[in-house]
Amino acid sequence: QVQLVESGGGLVQPGGSLRLSCAASGFIFEIYSMAWYRQAPGKSRELVAGITSLNNTNYASAVKGRFTISRDNAKKMVYLQMNNLKPEDTAVYYCTTSYTNYWNQGTQVTVSS
Repeated sequence: QVQLVESGGGLVQPGGSLRLSCAASGFIFEIYSMAWYRQAPGKSRELVAGITSLNNTNYASAVKGRFTISRDNAKKMVYLQMNNLKPEDTAVYYCTTSYTNYWNQGTQVTVSS
């Protein structure tokens, strides 16, 4: 069955960086789009970044220029490089696939001094 396991979250100071990883299994990874979503306390879940099977990418305006999504089809991994982090980036980050509606527990990112 489908599994998406996120990792790499943590506590970081404003201006710092983190790299999130997502290990995928249970489907033909390379032919599906992948995306990162996030949900901050008291807010709705929102799309952060997406990447297609052809490596076309899109970003939320709030993270454009600071975050970079990438994928490694050989390893069935998706990454989210987050630079110049801001307190408003604090949220649980989730990895998703267009293959199915599956949500794992996510990884917590906290940006605070």
